Amino acid sequence: MRADARRNHERLLAEARAAFAAHGTDASLEDIARRAGVGIGTLYRHFPTREALLGAVVRDGLAGLLDRSAELATAPDPRAALVAWLRALITHAREYRGLSVALMSAAPGGSSTLAECGEPLRAAGDRLLTRARTAGAVRTGVPIEDLTKLAHAIALAAERSPEDPELADRLLDLTVRGLAS
Repeated sequence: MRADARRNHERLLAEARAAFAAHGTDASLEDIARRAGVGIGTLYRHFPTREALLGAVVRDGLAGLLDRSAELATAPDPRAALVAWLRALITHAREYRGLSVALMSAAPGGSSTLAECGEPLRAAGDRLLTRARTAGAVRTGVPIEDLTKLAHAIALAAERSPEDPELADRLLDLTVRGLAS
């Protein structure tokens, strides 16, 4: 990528992060382009769809979640490690209003940017889930796909109920109790 194109790309990502944080994932792409100092055509050359732009923004946050799962992989309590990772996933999904809906809508194994972002997360979560299951802390038959969807649903419920800051923790606690072996 040419230096000027790379700068445009980085400015677009920075402005998208700010716009998604302030206005949710439905933020105006025209405003993002304008704030980045480029035209809407330049935005679409870099990110052909809203989902592609959102996926690029989300991909930046994946490193932290993947690092967290690696840290938790050797934690002494496999169940607590899984719960801590689910909590981090919920926190990540709550960064931008509407992100949890977009992540739940991305088809696993699909070719969209958001679906591609979900694959390493599912793999990281599955390692923690398998470890907890092997330790007898989680019942069998619970797929990681269900847990990630539940985590995104919890993030969405909390997003829709800003007057209840404890809701996400209560819902995660209910989910965890349902996982007990």
